[in-house]
Amino acid sequence: MVCLVACTLLAAPRISTAQVRHCVAADGTLVYTDKQCVDIGGRERAADPVPGGGAAARYSRDTCARSVQDLAYSLGSAIQSGDVNRIAGFYDWSGMSTANGYRLMDRLQAIANRPLVDVQPMYAGGTNAYGEDVVRFDETTGELIAAPKRQARLVGLRVEQTLANGITPSRTVFSVRRNQGCWWVRL
Repeated sequence: MVCLVACTLLAAPRISTAQVRHCVAADGTLVYTDKQCVDIGGRERAADPVPGGGAAARYSRDTCARSVQDLAYSLGSAIQSGDVNRIAGFYDWSGMSTANGYRLMDRLQAIANRPLVDVQPMYAGGTNAYGEDVVRFDETTGELIAAPKRQARLVGLRVEQTLANGITPSRTVFSVRRNQGCWWVRL
């Protein structure tokens, strides 16, 4: 009987689940990986508990931007830090293959290496860079032309940077997407 139970346990399929680990690398940067932290030369990062959690403490993901303004600020801060992993934390990775993921990380690393000038939301539909209506004046009388109110449509985030020489401008435009209550960027 014991032999039958042992054989059944050995024959049962093993279920494995991928786990994203938050590791702190030797230089202090935060790295998200599916490997053991010691395998990449880092240590496990203790997650910050939500206040008032006690025994039922939950852990929150620190890269969830609840508004477009939060996303622009957080992405700008991540770019200024020069940490490609922080930038990647705001990227919508859904549906991406491994090969494309590696290529994207190279592009994000190039963004992380350039000095940041500004990050701004981009709007369409007769609005300026701040989402406000464009003001028009009559050419002959100089009077304000009343335009019908329209809803500004968010189309993306514009990242203004300079190349390594500090003079040549560089612009990256990310599209934005809302998913599960958070805002994410895509190239």
